[in-house]
Amino acid sequence: MRFTVSSKDLWSRLQTISRVINSKNSITILENILFTLRGSQLELRASDSENTVTTLIDATDTDTDGMFAANAKTLLEALKEIPEQPITFEVNDETYTIEVKYLNGHYYFIGVDGAPFPQIDNNEPYTSKLEISNKVLTNGMASTLFAIGEDEIRPIMNGIHFDITPGNLVMVTSDGHKLVRHNFMNVSTDLTSAFVLPKKPAAFIKGIAPKEEGITTIEFNEKRAKIVSGIYCVTCSLIEGRYPNYNSVIPQDNPFIATVDHQAFISAVRRVLVFASESNGLVCLHFENNMLTLTSNDIEFSTNAEEKIMCDYNGTPISIGFSGPFLLDVLNNLKGESVCVKLADPSRAGVITPDVQEEDEEVLMILMPLMLND
Repeated sequence: MRFTVSSKDLWSRLQTISRVINSKNSITILENILFTLRGSQLELRASDSENTVTTLIDATDTDTDGMFAANAKTLLEALKEIPEQPITFEVNDETYTIEVKYLNGHYYFIGVDGAPFPQIDNNEPYTSKLEISNKVLTNGMASTLFAIGEDEIRPIMNGIHFDITPGNLVMVTSDGHKLVRHNFMNVSTDLTSAFVLPKKPAAFIKGIAPKEEGITTIEFNEKRAKIVSGIYCVTCSLIEGRYPNYNSVIPQDNPFIATVDHQAFISAVRRVLVFASESNGLVCLHFENNMLTLTSNDIEFSTNAEEKIMCDYNGTPISIGFSGPFLLDVLNNLKGESVCVKLADPSRAGVITPDVQEEDEEVLMILMPLMLND
């Protein structure tokens, strides 16, 4: 079995698909990349058994079709320093010895039989299909990934909930402390369905989805999904179960609304957080007369901090406490020059949104409060 490919293209694809491989595998074959040659098309595949990623690369100077697997780490280290040039693989179909030839040298190492590698069921019946623009997909994942839960008791929370209705897509995540709802109101679909995509494939897809214009196709059933984005195809297990009614936990009447410069808010929280208690990271926000006062303290070490920044607020004075790290997570994952903070009282969740929403989008984040030290 012989084929020639571009060294740059091969290394780039290997580097990308190898992200799905676990650092420790109980199944030895999963430490490898599967190579399958069919005519002039070379398929590369990596898997952790739950998630499988495939991609194609053009091959030349081919002879017989075939299949073998080679250690991902060995391949990446060996090919990393080879400059762009054609490289040729010659593989013994019986012993799986591999010789890689390039302009000024060659590598020789041992592969393994690819037959035990997890196969993809190409006949699996996917009952639903969603075509989504790359922009919508990447924007939605960028705003929601950080709030995915890690709850062993409620695994349904450990992924991104896709809630699909005709013309509309809502992506939701929550870890119990914070919740993100990103609503896209101009999606070309007649579908009414829902699924929960686990964190690992979601993060992987966010990294590979082309940033330019284009479409990602998601086919799914109750248990699995097949996602084609750019030159990559991901098949993965979905989280089974019924996602909670997220709209019921979003406050509908938070009458006290302040508008704060986004970057100034982030910088102020970072500074006062240095002096907050390590146990809870409590940062107090006090809004009064167009002024936001941020305070923190750590009684154990006798430290405290206070900072004031201007804001747009003329309502009744109100104070609320938040976890500083969680507040930073929310602010760092919002876009826009200013953010709106909507409050009701110190015991109810705060709603934080961009002051100006993107066209045909609505992103909303809620953050549960911490008890203030009176």
